Amino acid sequence: MDEVFGPRGAVSQERLKELSEKSDLRGWLQVVTHFGAIGLAGWALHQTMGTWWMIGPFFVLGVLLNYLYAGEHEFSHSTVFRSPWLNEWFGRLCGFITLHPRDMDQIQHFAHHRYTQRWRQDGELYRPTYTLKSYLIGLTGLWLVQRFPRMIIRTALGKVDAPYIRGKNQDRVILEARVTLAIVGVIIAASIALRSWDAVIYWIAPLGLTKWAHNIQNLIEHNGMPHEGGIFENTRSTRTNALMRWMCWNMQYHTAHHAYPSVPFYRLKQLHHEAFTANGLKPATMTYLGFQIAMIRQLMKSPEADWPQDAVHVGVGLTRFAEAPAKAADADAAADTAAA
Repeated sequence: MDEVFGPRGAVSQERLKELSEKSDLRGWLQVVTHFGAIGLAGWALHQTMGTWWMIGPFFVLGVLLNYLYAGEHEFSHSTVFRSPWLNEWFGRLCGFITLHPRDMDQIQHFAHHRYTQRWRQDGELYRPTYTLKSYLIGLTGLWLVQRFPRMIIRTALGKVDAPYIRGKNQDRVILEARVTLAIVGVIIAASIALRSWDAVIYWIAPLGLTKWAHNIQNLIEHNGMPHEGGIFENTRSTRTNALMRWMCWNMQYHTAHHAYPSVPFYRLKQLHHEAFTANGLKPATMTYLGFQIAMIRQLMKSPEADWPQDAVHVGVGLTRFAEAPAKAADADAAADTAAA
């Protein structure tokens, strides 16, 4: 996706072109370490099976599997490798593992970029407005465990009603859903024939039971932000530690990514500095825990349906510093230190 959604002038076209250059070395480093960590967690789970020690590897494996969606997201943007087919097929692999079929997710995600916070047109954010109860249920992620299989089955039956999926794209997602179900069917048949629970133990169970861990990243990115204005105003970034940034493929620099989606994940920190800090700006930014506390408190006061569409309701919005860029740089450095 080469479109630009940030304000003109924040980053020059020449500099954006430089930042958008892809590095196979850095792409492979992320892929190998993420899949390697999954393999290590799976081995640790196998070694501790039948003991209380298995809880730790089971949890780690599930979280790593869920955050493969961050990889699928980057592969959909074709920013991991120079080769289009590598991006596509690694994206398909991640999409199958996380039960987010790649074509459906890519179409939905690109609609999210083009119509961010415009509800029905936004492929990812459209949903019923939250009450405190529905938000807490959503926070568990358990509804996603039910939703995705139903969505795949419904799509395989030819039922595609999303307004952003039309024409040939409908045929693509229907075929993809049918292939996905066919592969799942083969895995089920093989498991029955071999009398093996491995697919459940090392894939489905950890993926489903730790869905909440991935959901905390999804929820912080746009909730409580305005449904009007540009990307700098309606998208939130996250203060966190280096481990979370690695596992989430740097999606914590979410405002920078939304504004300039052609920039690879391994250059988002630099992009964030040049688009915001160097211009005396700081996007809406919160920690995971800080956001959850603030969101729940806001919903205790009133349901989301009562919130005005043009205001920030959770945290603080885009900040402009009077003394740019030094003051903004100091603020960024202090925030990074605190989050680490």
